[in-house]
Amino acid sequence: MAVSSGALQAATVLAELQRCGITHVVWLPDSETGYMYEAIRDSAFLTLVPVCREGESIAIAAGLFMGGKRPVVLIQSTGFFESGDSVRGLALDLKLPLLLMIGYRGYRGEGQPLVDSAARFLEPILDAWGIPHYVVESDRTCSRISEAHQQAVSTTHPVAILMGQEYTG
Repeated sequence: MAVSSGALQAATVLAELQRCGITHVVWLPDSETGYMYEAIRDSAFLTLVPVCREGESIAIAAGLFMGGKRPVVLIQSTGFFESGDSVRGLALDLKLPLLLMIGYRGYRGEGQPLVDSAARFLEPILDAWGIPHYVVESDRTCSRISEAHQQAVSTTHPVAILMGQEYTG
């Protein structure tokens, strides 16, 4: 597969999730992630678990872990804020090796000013909760997904991937 310097292809993200052995994607699809939704829906190795609110996603992922599955939670930054109590009470307190893929709303690229309050608050909140995080903004940086997943597993602690780019088909 050719590596693009500026695009984040849904197929590249799926390849990383497959490399990690991810079985389920717990997600509240939105209007900006159509390519990723289609790729997950059509995937032979992933089960899409839709939620009504992002706050449900952590509890559902915890249940999947208890059932021997390997979920990832894919939500937007504002949804992550809404999920705070579940993140604290389940992901952190239960020491779940959970990979969180968080849409970095308002992120405009490395070194660019963060003008949206959702972007300005995201990393400081993750830091306050002790959740390591990495930005993925192109196919070239997509390997961070596997690295973050390995860190989550080895530390039994949530790790976040901040998706700094919309997915392409």
